[in-house]
Amino acid sequence: MAKGVYLLFAAAIVALIVLSPFKPRHHGHHRRLGFTGHVPIFDPLVSKMERYVEEKGLEDHNHTIDTEHDLVIANDVEEAQQYLNEAGNLNLTMRLVNLFPLLDVAPEDGFVSYDELKHWIVAQAMERMIYRTRRVMAENDRDGDRAISFREYLPQFSIEDIDRNDMEHGEAGWWKQQFDNADADRNGLLTFSELKDFLHPEDSSNDRIQRWLLTEKMKRMDHDKDGKLSFVEFSDNAYNVFKNYVEFETSDLPIAKEKFAELDVNKNKFLEAEELRPILHYLYPGELTYATYYTSFLIHEADDNKDGKLTLEEMLHHEDVFYNTVYESSDDDDIHDDHDEF
Repeated sequence: MAKGVYLLFAAAIVALIVLSPFKPRHHGHHRRLGFTGHVPIFDPLVSKMERYVEEKGLEDHNHTIDTEHDLVIANDVEEAQQYLNEAGNLNLTMRLVNLFPLLDVAPEDGFVSYDELKHWIVAQAMERMIYRTRRVMAENDRDGDRAISFREYLPQFSIEDIDRNDMEHGEAGWWKQQFDNADADRNGLLTFSELKDFLHPEDSSNDRIQRWLLTEKMKRMDHDKDGKLSFVEFSDNAYNVFKNYVEFETSDLPIAKEKFAELDVNKNKFLEAEELRPILHYLYPGELTYATYYTSFLIHEADDNKDGKLTLEEMLHHEDVFYNTVYESSDDDDIHDDHDEF
């Protein structure tokens, strides 16, 4: 039974793989927003299949169901099967018909508003962050104390490496600084919530993490290395990123000089790292920020009558939009790319 269940689930994943973030596709608005590693996923069933690919791989057909985790996967298989047609493809129409009532809840009026769709997609993003944190905790908490030490997470670094405190990107000192920033209670261990901040710094409200992100971003944009941004440096770097997002939000886009003057609180004609904090979520968008923009993208693409909300008919008319999740590589990828594969 176990082998058969996993074979069926693998087949379901093969059918969906063209719809998943593993297959890069191109779309103008996604390109403009610059989706990278933070790929929003509309359908939680696709997330489950993505996880199966990640955890088991399509070649692993000899696994036996003997743990609670495997039983959960078996239930996911049963859920997936009801949406697969005879050709093994996901029936998008059936899936959207079943998902629509789950989105149309506040109020239940036959429409999916921006807020309803945003709530749904942000919830999927949050669930993915929690899942990843649980997985990393389970794989690295070697002593079972429900917390992770620096040595547990990055055992390849010796005591000598740590003492050397090399702050080059990816070196022991660089990682230790991120670890210490996330360690809110300063006890040398990361709890679940601290680990989530460590893995997803762009979505953290931790002040030390935010200041570190701003400093890292400043280093990339500060071409003359004077520790601050001139107007030219701001215009060529930070403003272009800011503009890409704000253009999608509103038509009332301030020009570069106006935004520079607004951020230049001390009016010294330069921007220090802290003065960039109001646009941090543009400079370092995280899972939750991407989820918000993905909501705008879906509304923009599927709202045929431009009333700001979606009917089931509009969603079905643009069903591929909700499943053709795309991304592009970027020079500004997630700061944890060096250790993203666990």
